This record gives sequence, C-alpha cells and structure tokens, in this order.
Amino acid sequence: MKVVEKKYLLPFVLVTSLFALWGLANNMTDTLLAAFKRIMAMSDTQTSLIQMAFYGAYFCIALPAALFIRRHSFKSGVILGLILYAAGAMLFLPAAATESYAFYLVAIYILASGCSVLETTSNPYIMQMGSPETATRRLNMAQSFNPLGSIAGILVSKYFILSDISLYSVSGTYAALGLLLLAIMGVMLLARMPEGKDAEAGSEAGLRATFGRLLRNRKYAWGVVAQFFYVGAQIGVWSFTIRLVMQELGYLEAQAATLYLVSIIGFCSSRFLYTALMRFIAPQRLLAIGAALSALCTLVVVLSGGWTAVVALILVSVFMSLMFPTIYGLALGSLAADPGDVKIGASGLIMAILGGALLTPLQGMVSDLTGSINLSYLVPVGCFVVVLAYALCVSARNGRAHY
Repeated sequence: MKVVEKKYLLPFVLVTSLFALWGLANNMTDTLLAAFKRIMAMSDTQTSLIQMAFYGAYFCIALPAALFIRRHSFKSGVILGLILYAAGAMLFLPAAATESYAFYLVAIYILASGCSVLETTSNPYIMQMGSPETATRRLNMAQSFNPLGSIAGILVSKYFILSDISLYSVSGTYAALGLLLLAIMGVMLLARMPEGKDAEAGSEAGLRATFGRLLRNRKYAWGVVAQFFYVGAQIGVWSFTIRLVMQELGYLEAQAATLYLVSIIGFCSSRFLYTALMRFIAPQRLLAIGAALSALCTLVVVLSGGWTAVVALILVSVFMSLMFPTIYGLALGSLAADPGDVKIGASGLIMAILGGALLTPLQGMVSDLTGSINLSYLVPVGCFVVVLAYALCVSARNGRAHY
C-alpha cells in the first residue's frame, strides 16, 4: 500500500515544506539563549524565558487554531499561520530599536503563534492524505523534513547571529526570514489544495461531544501527557547544548553551534531510518527503544564530562528523533473511528508543546541553583522515562481501541 497516493502528491509536497519552516524557527530560537546570555548578561533561567514565550504560544494558540480550521479549512489555517509567523519575525526590528528584552519576547510569542497554527493544521492534514493504515508512516515521512529546517536554522544562526553577536544581527536575520515567509504565503495562496472543511464546523453540541470522546480515549489522553514530557525533553536537550559544549570543550558560541548542528543532522538522518524501520517494527516498539536509549545517553551527560558528555548528548538527538511524530500518530490514530474529532484532537497534541515552555525553565533553574549544566539534564532523563512508560503501555495493550 502506497504511503502517499498520486492524487495527494502535490498537496503532500506543499504541506510537507511547511514542516521545515517551523523547524527553522525552533532551532533559531534555541540558539537565541546563548546569544542573549552574551548580549544582556543573563542567567540561564532568564534566557529560558525565550522558550517559555515560544512554546507558551503553542499552548495558547493550538485550540483556537483547531477551531479556526474546523470552521474554515486547512488552507485557511496555513495562510493564517504564515501571516502570524512573518509578523513576529518582522517585529524583531523594532525590538532591536528599543533594546527591550520584553519586546523580543512579544515578537517571539507572535512568531510562535504562527508556527502553532501551521503545526496544528499540517499534522492532521498529512495524516488524512491517504489510508489510515499508513498515516503514522506518512506523518513520519513529512516530519523527516522538519529537521532539514532545523539544520538551516542552525546554519543561519551560526553565520548570521552567533558569529557577530548583537541585537541587530539577531533582528536583521529574523526580518529577512519574515520577507521569505511572505513570498511563501504568496505561493500557497495561488496553489490548488483540498480544503478539508468539517461539515459539523458550527455545532456547539458537536464540540462538547468531541471533548468528551477525547477525554474518555485513554490512548489519546495519555498520548498528550507523553507529548508534553517529550517536548520538554527535546527543548531542554537542545536549548543548553551550546552552553554545555562551551563548558566541556572550551569552545565559543559559533564553534559550539557546529556540534549542535551535528546533533541535528543525526536527528534528521535517524528519522528517515526510523520511518523505514516502521515497515518491519511496530511504531510503539520503536518508540520504547528510542526512549530507553535517550534516557540512558542523557544520564551519561549527567554523570560524565568532556567529549564523553558531548558525544552522549549528540546521540540523544539520534535516538529521540522518532518521538514527536510517533506519539502524535499513535494518539491521533486512535481517533480514526471518529474523523470529526481529528482537528480538535490534533490541537491537544500541539498544546502539549507547553512542556517546552515549563520544563526548559525548570532545567535552567536546576543549572543556576546547582551551578552545573550537566546536572540540569536530570530533567530530560525523567521526561524520557515518561515517554518509555507510554510506549510500553501502548505495546502491552495493542489492539484495544481505548486502553
């Protein structure tokens, strides 16, 4: 059975290109922690507010985004997301003019709101472009292009932000991204794509029934919990990678960004591998293996130093790469019997990205209180254990519609 049918090929390609766009934003934002620490002499806790603004927006906007595309269409959601994303990027220029960290946080929040709309729209759209039996593989394939955007984000940050750290190097880079997004929006406006509108879009009773079904579906509900902890782990691992490399190897920001890039390349490459392996191994089993290895490698970061800690941290990215799309696919796939629930269910899984907003500052606080970035990685260790528990539960009860 084909993962993507011919009639869906063009829409699949266009929507998949959006996955790279929020990967670009995610990883450019990760490098901002090191940049603002140097520019404004901030603590790890203070710089982690960047991630609180970014992933807090995901939580706040995901449900309104789902309601918007439920009432209108997937294509409308894409356009709205690109508008917000571009607006937030352009606001970096006045933020630099005022030299206000608060203004930057507002700009990041608006930018991330656009990413939240795009992600809430694109994930279920991809899953519906073909057979439900291949939905998780199709989503993993599309998500495989997300790290390509991440790689681009790190390269842009390395050469345009971290090589000459200043407010204007930060803001000029983001403003240029805003112009690119406006051009992409023009292409999307002209493209012919399936609308994907819900027939029950305006039904308040239908919404109440949807929420009730979602809460009763334990595979879905616990999937949201697992996603919360996974995103907290991923953002924590990446947010402090540059700082840990600088500490352990004595590198400057731009040099440390090179090893961060290596970890993202590993993340990207392994996701393609995981997608291929899903033809032979059940997604929940691969998820359990990835979670266990990620927890083990992160524990090595906590207990070691030097190149051992750095290599272990790179391997964490390799092992955790399948987690977001696989948790998403397993949880949302449990709603296949109720197709009208998919868009609202998707928003819950995107709202779970709040984990990045809450757990990253917690990791920053551990670093500040203990004086050790290595010890702060105990937070991601705990998160990966939660993901492992979810994977084992799904494996143990495979075949039950609601476990």
